[in-house]
Amino acid sequence: MKSITIKQLAGRFNLEILAGEDQLDRSITKARTHRPGLEFIGYFDFFPMEHVQVLGRKEITYLHQLTHEERRLRIGNIVNYHPPCFIVTSEQAGLTYLTQFCKEEGIPLLRTKEPTSTFIEKYDAYMVKALAPETAVHAVCVNIFGLGILIRGKSGIGKSEIAHALIGRGHRLVADDIVVLKKLGPDTLLGTHNQTNKEFLALRSVGLLNVVRVYGQKAFQEETRIALDIKLTEWEKDALNNELEVETESSEYMDVTVPKIEIQLQPGRDVVGLIEAAANNWYLQQQGYSAAEEFMERLDLDMEDNQG
Repeated sequence: MKSITIKQLAGRFNLEILAGEDQLDRSITKARTHRPGLEFIGYFDFFPMEHVQVLGRKEITYLHQLTHEERRLRIGNIVNYHPPCFIVTSEQAGLTYLTQFCKEEGIPLLRTKEPTSTFIEKYDAYMVKALAPETAVHAVCVNIFGLGILIRGKSGIGKSEIAHALIGRGHRLVADDIVVLKKLGPDTLLGTHNQTNKEFLALRSVGLLNVVRVYGQKAFQEETRIALDIKLTEWEKDALNNELEVETESSEYMDVTVPKIEIQLQPGRDVVGLIEAAANNWYLQQQGYSAAEEFMERLDLDMEDNQG
């Protein structure tokens, strides 16, 4: 199971450490935060104890209004479950009692200047990606017209050269050679680099290029949602499908289905243009448009006119 430490979290969000400095190596394995509410009045049937507990103005104001004995009881009930840590938002003060309870139980207490809703939104977005299941595939990942596209094929078939040509047309490189795929949901697959190959494109006979240094920041994108899987294959005579509507195929990555298109390579064939066309066609299909259906409708109208 993937995890990040409290120390990594504190560094990522610039969190102030109020207690538990010696417990920052504790792991967080759940992506979402939890704001204890019912737990303060003793209801723990569905308490997500493995989640980071966020205390906003509502929670801290409630605790401030309690007597010392009530406060120790309410906070103690939650602390006894040993959640990964507590994070107080909006830089709220007057936390001496909370700091003491956390020190006694060895639970990190952190604080942020961010308002509660803003912090939770940023935290959840970051953690969903950080803890997402992932796999690595041998491919090139590019962003074309806002769509994430995987370009696959055997080594040496020309994936990187095609990516370079796409960059020349204003599209963006995400990753070359090794693409990290992250599953963010049952239908959502994110493509990104592995940090080592960030911004780099390897071209045979030329060498390694840093596309940002050569072509500017517009040539690179950190991540993209995968919409299409394009497989490059060698040319096979009479193997191309010339029907009006090519039957949709698909690939699966971590149980996420991605539409797949096979493009055969031949000298003189505009593969880059075909990939752009595939991206545009996919977008139109998502809008409910089918060129084949429109063409057949026109044929039907022509036949009716001729019969009339």
